[in-house]
Formats: sequence, structure tokens, C-alpha cells
Amino acid sequence: MMKVIRKIQRSIIFFIKIVMFICLFLAFFGPYFPKMSEHLFRLNRVTAITASTFAVLGIAFIRIYGGFAVGKKKSKEVTYSVFLAALITDFITYIQLCIMVKQFPNFGILLLIIVLHYIIAFVFARFGNFVYFKINPPEKCVIFYDPAITPLDIYLKKIGKYKKQYKVTEMTDYHDADYRAVIRRNDSVFLFDIPAKEKAELLDYCYKRSKNIYALPELNDIIVNHSQQVMLDDTVLLATTQSELSFEQKFVKRLIDIVLSGIGLIVASPIMLIEAIAIKIEDGGPVLFKQDRITKNGKMFKVLKFRTMVVDADKMGYRPAADRDDRITKVGSVLRKLRIDELPQLINIFYGDMSIVGPRPERIEHVEKYVEMYPEFKYRHRVKAGLTGLAQIVGKYNTSPKDKLMLDLMYIEKYSIWLDFKLMFQTLKVLFKSDSTEGFEPEVTIKVNESGDVEFVKHDDVKNNEQ
Repeated sequence: MMKVIRKIQRSIIFFIKIVMFICLFLAFFGPYFPKMSEHLFRLNRVTAITASTFAVLGIAFIRIYGGFAVGKKKSKEVTYSVFLAALITDFITYIQLCIMVKQFPNFGILLLIIVLHYIIAFVFARFGNFVYFKINPPEKCVIFYDPAITPLDIYLKKIGKYKKQYKVTEMTDYHDADYRAVIRRNDSVFLFDIPAKEKAELLDYCYKRSKNIYALPELNDIIVNHSQQVMLDDTVLLATTQSELSFEQKFVKRLIDIVLSGIGLIVASPIMLIEAIAIKIEDGGPVLFKQDRITKNGKMFKVLKFRTMVVDADKMGYRPAADRDDRITKVGSVLRKLRIDELPQLINIFYGDMSIVGPRPERIEHVEKYVEMYPEFKYRHRVKAGLTGLAQIVGKYNTSPKDKLMLDLMYIEKYSIWLDFKLMFQTLKVLFKSDSTEGFEPEVTIKVNESGDVEFVKHDDVKNNEQ
């Protein structure tokens, strides 16, 4: 029976998604039935436009925020994604409805709809994941790695966040001569820091055995991955064209930057004023923090931020912010959590030093160090530095420089105006995620308990236990 269900699982999950969206649709229009039946529930222009607006925007925003990712994301994140998408759709459709019927429908009903949509999102996420993981137990995984260079504890910790998806049963040195038997015993294979020749051999065997493969890419893989397939007579080629943004793309991107940063400065000015007063009252120091950063073509500019650390925080030398960092002020801690310490960068965007979307501007000394470590780092400077970007949305403050570089290169290779808008909307989601601003943690080590399960122990926890 379970084999039959697994064969049609995509149809089952798709049906659950359809039911979820129908529930969102009915939850929006149902409460308005007693009050606005003459406008909404007849076949007329108002009905057609309002229903179309909700349907198109609802599906678009759920896709943007990844709300349909049942089985791929945790229930909490799916709930958050669906609810945020529904919330934006509700407000836009409500405004459109007000304009068309020339009156303001009861705002209390809108609040009721928002509550109903949260309940629907909550139920859908948990029921959808329950069904998915009932059909699909965790994949038995083996990790192939290089003991000399692989930070295995970090990767294990990341995989450990997805216990319903993956169950690590073995961790093997890629030099292991009996890798075929190891692969056959598992459903999926993770490849970390494997040399090209050995990786190709492992990939080939996994493919023959129909095993799921999760391989850590190299920087040059990002470029090849976004190549286009072209035919040279009857020969298939992968084409990677080296071209900057077109004139039209540059014009539209700059126009969007000017308009949105201008509107942002006007709307955010009361918040920025409150921030400035709070910073000044706390310690009397400067309100703004200015620092030399690098943008397009290696140009240097002064980035603006609200000061969140004590004055002269880097006097004893630079070190990244950590959890419970005593250099961060009380006001600064709040600004960082709310992600509003970077609002002054709207001024940088308006003047053209930055763009709304792009790789984050790095300190000069960091750029020099990163280019030494990763020569591809200089490719980030093909576009303007940005206020937000793929690395900021997917990554965290403590994401490794190499991972951030890969995300930045992915953005540059996939660039489009639509991608910029998509990342802008996804930034709203990140603003309310606390883990996106977490600092560097104390070092973590691996511990295998008596039952054979992998545990993670912080060094400071070990010390506390010893006291």
C-alpha cells in the first residue's frame, strides 16, 4: 500500500496545496458576504478583478516566500511563509476592493481574515509535513569528506537541523577503498571537500545506483551551473557569456533605486529620528557610523549606519560581533534585532554608491584578504554593492565568507529585474527572523553518545560541566 502511495505522493501533496489555497480564498471573501454581497458575489467587473487580484498575488507571493515547500522546510517556516504571503495579498486586495466599490469595507473583518489565514497556514504546514514525512521517512545518509580540511562538525550541525529529512548513519573518509559498499547501504550521499577526480568517480557510482546526491560545489561550479545549452551543429556546448548589465537593465535598476530609496527615506524618517535620539541619549556619542567600503569596479565610498557599538569599538583591533558581545550598546542591540541600523544606507543608494539589491559592501582590509583566499571574490565588484541580497536572505551574519561569495556569484549570474523584486520581498521575511542576525558562537565539537547518535557540545558548555 505504501509503495502505491509513494508513487502518487506528488499528486497528494499538490492536492493539499490546492485545498490550502482554496481555503485562503474562501476565508478572504466569506466574511464579506453579509456586508458586500451586492458587489462581490455577482458576475461583474468588481468580482472578476478582485478574485483575480487575490488569486494571482496569492500564488505569486506564496511562491516567492517558499510557502509551497512542504517536505523541504520545517513547519514553522512554511507557516510563516504562507502567512506573510497571505498578509500582503490581503492588504493589497483590500485596498483594490476599497477603490473599486468606493467605500471602506469593515476593517475589523480584515483583521478576522488575517487571523483565519494564520490558522489555515498553521494547519496546512503541519498537516502537509505530517503527510509528507509519513510517506517519506528520513533518508539514510553517508557523508564522504576530507579529514584534513572538512569542518565536519559544522556540516553535521546543519544537517542535524533537518532530522525528519536526513539521518546520518555513516561518516567516511573519501579515501575509503570500500566506498561502493558504503553507498549501497544508504539512500543519499553528501560530498564535502572532495577533489575533482574522486568526486567524479563517486558521482558516477551514485548515479548508477540511483542514490540522491548532495555535493558541495566549488566556486567555478556556480559559473558553469548557470550556463546556457547551445548547439554547435550536432554538438552540445555550455555557453557562459561574459557581459555586464545591458543599458536598459542599468537604467531600470537605477530608476528603481532612486524611487524606492527616496520613498523609503520619507517613510522611514520618523523611525530614523527616534533611532538618532535614542543613540544620543544613551552615551552621547556620534549617531552615525561611517566606514570605507568597496563597491562596483573597486570604487571606495563611505557606508552609513546607525552606531550600534560603543565609541571606538575597534580601537583594540577588528573582531566580528559575537553573541552577547559587550561592545554592543543597549540601543544597538535593539536596532540589530529589528534590522533597522542600516536605514541610513538609503542615502548611499539615493546618491548612487549602492543599489537596493546587490552583494554587501566589504571593508577594504577584508576585500584584500578574501581575494587572497578566493581569487573569484573580485567578481563581486562587477555590480554595485547592495543593501540586501541573496547572501543576506539565505545566509546569516556568521555565514562563512566562501558561502556568502557563492551566493553573491549566484545572484550576479542569474541577475534579472524580476530577481531583484523577488529578493526585495524576501527581505521582508528575513527582517523578522532572529537567526539571521546571530553572531559567531563558541566552537562546537562532535560527541557520539552510547546509542551511536551524534551530539553537539559547545566548548563553553564543556567547561561549565567541568566546574
